[in-house]
Amino acid sequence: MRVEQEGLAAPGTDSAPRAMLGLREAVALIVGVVIGAGIFKSPAMVAGMSGSAGWMFAAWILGGVISLIGALCYAELTTAYSHAGGDYHFLHRAYGRNVAFLFGWARFAVITTGSIALLAFVFGDYMQQVLPLSFLPGGAGSVAWACAVIVVLSLLNLRGIRAGALAQTWLTLAEIGGLLLIVGAAAFFTDAPAAAPAEPAAAPASFGLAMVFVLLTYGGWNEAAYISAEVRDGRRNMVRALTLSILIITALYLLVAWAYWKTLGMQGMAGSEALAADVMRRAFGPAGEKAISLLVAISALTSINATMIVGARTGYAMGRDWPLLEKLGRWDGERGTPSTALLIQSAAALLLVGVGAAAGGGFKAMVEFTAPVFWLFFLLTGISLFVLRRREPSLSRPFRVPLYPVLPLLFCATCAYMLWSSLSYVYSQSLGGLNAAWIGVAVLAIGLLLLALIRRSEQQQRRHKSLMPFESR
Repeated sequence: MRVEQEGLAAPGTDSAPRAMLGLREAVALIVGVVIGAGIFKSPAMVAGMSGSAGWMFAAWILGGVISLIGALCYAELTTAYSHAGGDYHFLHRAYGRNVAFLFGWARFAVITTGSIALLAFVFGDYMQQVLPLSFLPGGAGSVAWACAVIVVLSLLNLRGIRAGALAQTWLTLAEIGGLLLIVGAAAFFTDAPAAAPAEPAAAPASFGLAMVFVLLTYGGWNEAAYISAEVRDGRRNMVRALTLSILIITALYLLVAWAYWKTLGMQGMAGSEALAADVMRRAFGPAGEKAISLLVAISALTSINATMIVGARTGYAMGRDWPLLEKLGRWDGERGTPSTALLIQSAAALLLVGVGAAAGGGFKAMVEFTAPVFWLFFLLTGISLFVLRRREPSLSRPFRVPLYPVLPLLFCATCAYMLWSSLSYVYSQSLGGLNAAWIGVAVLAIGLLLLALIRRSEQQQRRHKSLMPFESR
């Protein structure tokens, strides 16, 4: 086993991640990366597919329970294998660095940088409504806001993890405050909709599809794995951070779903294009709509910052494993951040913003159509818990998943279901005249090509070194 895996500095670096984050910062990061624009859109689809208020709320509760089960699995992995590489490191130990490389490539190419670019567009669209850049031609204002937020947050995080974590804490508090404002508006300033017809008691046939959107809205808590090596007293605080974050997110989602339902009713929710705006409009008029635009922008901002923090750590882990990518593995010990990986990630996100501006809605579809790739690796991470328990039975595990193997099997089954659902959805779509399923295949195929080139380069370097005279080595 290479010593770099155990938390030592990578070649060419002077330091490695240190425990600089507390429980509060960890919770703020997890909550911030999970609660994005989804809670403003998904409840409408979930309401339309649930058939009744009872089943709708059951879906959101079930989503929280499933997320908590997954968080318990990750709590075992992060406390036993704390590492800035997160999922990358778990996959590396379980399956080898080739599988880990493919994950790291997919994460860099689409999962992380694509998410940052999409969230930047969301931020730009809503900021353009709050503070329009009217001096720019049509559509350019949103793009300018999108580029600006990536640059500003990149510079902030390059200052160090403390600056990024402090900003994350305040942004998350503002985001939670905004969601509670929607709940308060529904509770005290709106009237209930007209009585609706009796709702069915049996679960609707589309309940499974509703769960797909619920789980997508809960997605992102696994990003906590990337700060596991930087959380103080991580053996206890990682379990606390994951559990507490899921409980906070579940409570907020239930409250917000209740606010939508109380104000609009099931039919109104299902037919709404902008749930939060409809609630705030009824409560406060046009000023309420303006407030929602600002809240969505803050939510996007919060998720971008959190995604930047955790995303760059994948590149750092890859740089430690692959000599050809050594520069990515440089860690700025003074600031507590992988500065090179962060810079490259930000540059790639800006490039994708440019691609998105040119491709329009096609770019959003392209990123969404790679969901099967994400769920494939998420499933492999869940299975890695079984692999690593069997392969390293004597390793100290400060936290063990309760009810093993039942809960990890439930988590893996959920990931498998989401993989199947995303594949079914993608297979039924097309982009540019091609079946959308080829997009995920293309991402992995390019990763395999890069992997082959890197391994060939490594072999040539080793062969060259073996042929060198001993004195010149």
